[in-house]
Amino acid sequence: MLDFLYLNGWGAMLMVLFLFIPFLIIFVYVVYKKSTGQGSADSASSGLSTVEWVWMALVLVVFVGVNVISISYMPTVQTARAAVDEANIQQVNITAGSWFYDISTPKVINGSNRTVEVGPVRFSGKSSDTMHSFAIYSPDGDVLFTMMLMPGLKGPTSIVYTFDKPGTYTVRCLEYCGINHHNMRDQLIVVAGNN
Repeated sequence: MLDFLYLNGWGAMLMVLFLFIPFLIIFVYVVYKKSTGQGSADSASSGLSTVEWVWMALVLVVFVGVNVISISYMPTVQTARAAVDEANIQQVNITAGSWFYDISTPKVINGSNRTVEVGPVRFSGKSSDTMHSFAIYSPDGDVLFTMMLMPGLKGPTSIVYTFDKPGTYTVRCLEYCGINHHNMRDQLIVVAGNN
């Protein structure tokens, strides 16, 4: 029904503003109360000075500006942008279970069925038993992204991530899923294109 809010940057921006506008109203109210002396008995000020109005306007402009600039970095926006070029996206399907990943990549490269090429990859995952997550770590050990895999959903959870360098990437579950959770790991090998 409201999918447009999550499939483009402006919808995400509207949601951010919707959630933060009450805080902005309270901020302006508190500043106004303090400046007019209604909050204390010893203040004789009758309103906001020009400097105070400029300061509040600057805070508002910076707040909105930072949110507008950050839209392109949101994972949902990156996924929506990548979806425009469906022909070049590699599809990886994941099924998580206690305590394993069943990962199917579009083709076997260098003898491994856990291999993709550098470029955009859509990960679509689901859980067969309990709550799991699917987190990919770079070869350097940084978390690139994580997605929750919940049982009982009608469709899979999906995200598009663009790999920009080859290497062996570690897959781990970051959602406690039982006694053997610490052993729930796998690998994804990213190779240079045109193999």
